[in-house]
Amino acid sequence: MKTVAIITARGGSKRIPGKNIREFLGKPILAYSIEAALASGQFDEVMVSTDDRQIADIAAAYGAAVPFYRSEKTSGDFATTTDVLLEVLEEYDRRGVHFGAACCIYPTAPFVTGDKLKEAMHRLTCSDADTVIPVVGFSYPPQRALVERGGRLIFNQPEYINSRSQDLETLYHDAGQFYAFKTDSLRVNGSIMRGNILPLVVSELEVQDIDNETDWKIAEMKYRMMMG
Repeated sequence: MKTVAIITARGGSKRIPGKNIREFLGKPILAYSIEAALASGQFDEVMVSTDDRQIADIAAAYGAAVPFYRSEKTSGDFATTTDVLLEVLEEYDRRGVHFGAACCIYPTAPFVTGDKLKEAMHRLTCSDADTVIPVVGFSYPPQRALVERGGRLIFNQPEYINSRSQDLETLYHDAGQFYAFKTDSLRVNGSIMRGNILPLVVSELEVQDIDNETDWKIAEMKYRMMMG
């Protein structure tokens, strides 16, 4: 079964200009995703899906393929990750290249490592899973969340008002780093977040959304700690 890593890196970031190729601790942040995919040894092709020439040049410099550019339809603000993945797979199909499994890797995910990708692809291919995704537990139990009503705070779920945190079920959220999936499952389910999903649990130290300048600085601090 042939496999492909698809790194989704369009141009035109609004909140952090040039986000996908901005320098992160000495090299473009995109490079970390490419290097992890290559280091994993799991993929017949490591490619970057982009609409931007500068991104394509940097991707190629770090060893990724850019065999074609995104269409205008999947380059806009409202295109979903699924839209991009299906377009990539369909274009490969037209070229006579068919992949049975794939991994979508975000371009601003420096905490992704070759070992994590290797583990995710192993879990995917050795099971009946449609998708494997990294998840992280909420740092505070959402069951004890407070909401504001009429200027006052109340428990959103008052049945947990006297519950101890350690007695509550751990809830997880998507780490926002990558998705290993079977391509046929994506086509049938219409989403990488539907079907039989297996978790790859990671620690808070290895997860950071990067949506603003503060996030960027925190991510660099966490990365130094992870690697230190």
